[in-house]
Order: sequence, then C-alpha cells, then structure tokens
Amino acid sequence: MRRLVKIGKKKGKNGRFGGTSYPETRLEQLAQELHTLDDSDSHTWSVGLLILMLVATGFLALVLPNVMWGVKTVRVNSDYLPQLFFGFLALIVLFSIYAFDKKRALQRARDELVRQLVRSEAAEMMSLVDPLTELFNRRYLDQIISKEVSRANRYGSELAVMMIDVDDFKSVNTRFGHLFGDRVLTAVADLLKATFRNSDIVIRYGGDEFLVILAQTAEHDAQTAALRLVDEVEEWNKRSLFDGYTMSLSYGLASFAGNQDAREVIETADAQMYMQKNRKLIEA
Repeated sequence: MRRLVKIGKKKGKNGRFGGTSYPETRLEQLAQELHTLDDSDSHTWSVGLLILMLVATGFLALVLPNVMWGVKTVRVNSDYLPQLFFGFLALIVLFSIYAFDKKRALQRARDELVRQLVRSEAAEMMSLVDPLTELFNRRYLDQIISKEVSRANRYGSELAVMMIDVDDFKSVNTRFGHLFGDRVLTAVADLLKATFRNSDIVIRYGGDEFLVILAQTAEHDAQTAALRLVDEVEEWNKRSLFDGYTMSLSYGLASFAGNQDAREVIETADAQMYMQKNRKLIEA
C-alpha cells in the first residue's frame, strides 16, 4: 500500500495543511486594497465638501455680516463683490476639476484591482481543479477536509468518506494507450458526478484514485451510495461506450467518529478499498 500524504490536524506555519501557501492571501490583499480605494474616494469628497462649506461661510461672512455676526448696520463695498463672487466661483470650478480628476484616477485604480481580483480568483479556482477530469484535486482536499470535520464535530452530524480506484488501470494504458486511459478517467469522473449528490465532494485523489466526501452521511447510508455507484457502473458497461473496455471500480468506506483525525479515516477507507480489490483478484 502506498504511503498517504497526511491531511490531519498538523498544519504549517501559515495555518494550512502541509505548510503550502495558497493565493488566498493575494485575494485578501486585493480586497483590502479595493476597500482602501473606496475609503479614499469617500475621504476626497468629504474634504471637498468641508472646503466648500468653509469658503461659503467666509463668503457669507463678508457679504452678509449682519446675518453671520448680527451686525445691525451693513456696510458692503460693492467694488469687491464681483471679485469675491468670481473668486468663490473659481474655487468651486477648480475643486470640481480636481475632484473629477481624482475620481477618474480612483476609478482606473479600482478597475485594475477588480481585474486583478478576477484573475486571482480564476487562478485560485484553476489551481484547485484537476484539468483532465474537472474534479477538485488534492490541493482542494487539503483545504476542505478540516472544515468538513470541524462542521461535523460542531453540529454532531455524520461524515463519511469513500475511496474509489479504477481496477487494473495500468493495463488500460498498456493495451489502449495513455489517451484512452485519459478518456477512461474522464468517464469515471463524469459517472461519479452523476451518481453522488451535489452536496457531496468528489476529488481526484491521484492517478486513477478518487475520493468522495459524503457530508451528513452515516456509514450505512454511504454503503447505499456505493451500491448505487455499482449499479451505475453496470449500466455504463451495458451501453458499451468504449469498445474493448469494461469499467470496474473498487471502493472503501470509512466514517468519522468524534474528534478522529481525518488522515486516519482516509487511510481506513483506503485499506478497505484495497481489501475489496484483492478479493476481486483472488476471485478472478
């Protein structure tokens, strides 16, 4: 039996399993920068509004002192009124130009950050998906398994895993070639996606092995799902979709008990799967 990569409670310095760094830090950084830009935009308009209020107050204090200071006798030198008015108007125009230019710069920066955010999210998603089968990969498993275990422990719900292996897959590559082997893996992935619930998580564990995380599922319910998978494989073979090839899958089941380590449960499912595979070899 091959050595399994540990997926249990041991974490790296950055808080992720195995000490692997993921692009989420970059996503958080971009989101924070976007929030900072929004704050800067609001700050610009707040400062502008305050300046306009101060200038308007000063203008009124000069033009209407009786209103501002309670002066009974109003003396206004009309020679300065046009200068004051046009000066006030010039301040408004200048600030409007400044504010518009600032807003355009902020909008450009915001658009660029949004583009970077979208690209980072796409890159993050692509890094978690197996390009051949379009299933989640082991990297995603490292992220999700601890969350599923914590949720099951927190709410006292059931959680099971199923390890699935394509029987005699090495001979498929030998007999038909690697491109045909890729077609088989894709067909198995499609079959798994069609068989299990949307709430279940199907992962390409590696090579010709797949792992299914069955949330809120007891082991006997997981066994029912496994039997449903067996029926689906039989139906697939009846349709004879690939000439000369008959699909055969082995599986192993295990469920979480209390605060059990995720790695141990996956190892148990893996051992059960190999026991079934060995029985098939003996029976053959």
